[in-house]
Amino acid sequence: MKRVLFVCIENSNRSQMAEAFARMHGGDAVEAMSAGSAPSGRINPKAVRFMAERGYDLATHASKSLDDIDGEFDAVVTMGCGDACPWVPAKRREDWALQDPRDMDDAGYRAVRDDIESRVRALLASL
Repeated sequence: MKRVLFVCIENSNRSQMAEAFARMHGGDAVEAMSAGSAPSGRINPKAVRFMAERGYDLATHASKSLDDIDGEFDAVVTMGCGDACPWVPAKRREDWALQDPRDMDDAGYRAVRDDIESRVRALLASL
């Protein structure tokens, strides 16, 4: 089983959607997690709404801190959090400099969601 961690600052939008897509597309072959360097403590309602369009219930997730994550990962993906993302042991590291969709309109939010899904599919295929 491959372990994958997605990291952003608040763990309320991008990293949560990436975790969800990794669970959806990776199945039993992937252990997907997400965390934030400064977690907001909640999942953005827009993320819940736009993932529901894909048949995934993000309301079951919780915003988590990197302090709660341990172990080594096959891949750690940061999502544009720059210096706010501390080092986590990983065989592979990627930074997806994705704009935070938090304040975007619906079309912009969906575009980021769809970009994340495409990137997650490519990542999983390469593991």
